[in-house]
Amino acid sequence: MSELFYAAACQTDFPAPQTREEIPARVDRMCEIVAQTVVGYEPFFDVRLLAFPEFAHAVPVYQSVAELRRKLAVPVPNEHTERYVSLARQFGCYIQTGSFLEADPEYPEHIFNTTVLVGPGGVLSKYRKVNPWIPWEVHASPHDIPGYQADPFPVADTELGKIAVANCYDWLFPEVTRELAFRGAEILVRISAYMDPWGASEPMDWWTLINRTRALENSVYVVAANQGASLANYPPFSWPGASMVVDYDGRILAQAEPGPGEKVVVAPIDIEQLRQQRERRRGHDMRAHLRSGLYTYLQQPGLAPAGPGEIDGDSLELRIGSAKRALRGSSQ
Repeated sequence: MSELFYAAACQTDFPAPQTREEIPARVDRMCEIVAQTVVGYEPFFDVRLLAFPEFAHAVPVYQSVAELRRKLAVPVPNEHTERYVSLARQFGCYIQTGSFLEADPEYPEHIFNTTVLVGPGGVLSKYRKVNPWIPWEVHASPHDIPGYQADPFPVADTELGKIAVANCYDWLFPEVTRELAFRGAEILVRISAYMDPWGASEPMDWWTLINRTRALENSVYVVAANQGASLANYPPFSWPGASMVVDYDGRILAQAEPGPGEKVVVAPIDIEQLRQQRERRRGHDMRAHLRSGLYTYLQQPGLAPAGPGEIDGDSLELRIGSAKRALRGSSQ
């Protein structure tokens, strides 16, 4: 039987790197945060799962795939993920890394926004952002690549429970987290770079609203790590942080005070209680109550895959325009 453990949502505040040579310094600091959190809380809690934000290693400061590949992109896994694996072995913990800008020789025309879950046994899953924040992000989605072979929605079965992750804008699409929940996920990690004004402050507190909603509609724990970078570090946006842990009823178990800066919040995860509640409930079990045969909207045209060639701002605008026209036509 799984034991109660604690999860840590860790936010960072780094200057945006201009080259991949700046990544190791960020890894140094995140490794320090892992060690400080696990050891520092040990007299009180067993912190076994730690999550870091989107773009913790590199942010897309360039709008060209070629320039991102030349200056910032790295393979994943890499020497940095090996450092996290070493820490996971040392402390018996699991780490959801901040995202990397990934270059994969199998897809030489594309860059991915990628995070990995690591544990004592190594890399357990690799997730590539399904919904880049267009039109500003020129990363590829698995949806863009014909015949894409890797699983776009991995769920890692660990001693802590079944853990899955999705990146930032992915959470604005309920289909992503529903897919992960229907694949068995019990803990959903959100790594995010969610900027103002869509943060934790009313009247536009999307960050808090979406995290709580995805938790309760899927009966999952949510561990959400958000960027806490100041405007000076990540222009033209400021990042409100407010990293949080939410239970399967949408209750906020812990949340960092909104505002920039490094912060860590920890909260308990009780997987056995979650499993008992999923089994016990006849009401408010939105997975069991889903009338899947009734819905047709996913059969309607949406954003077309990118197709061959590098993604750029012009091609994104054309695809967005085409999707809007199709949407207008389908609603008439």
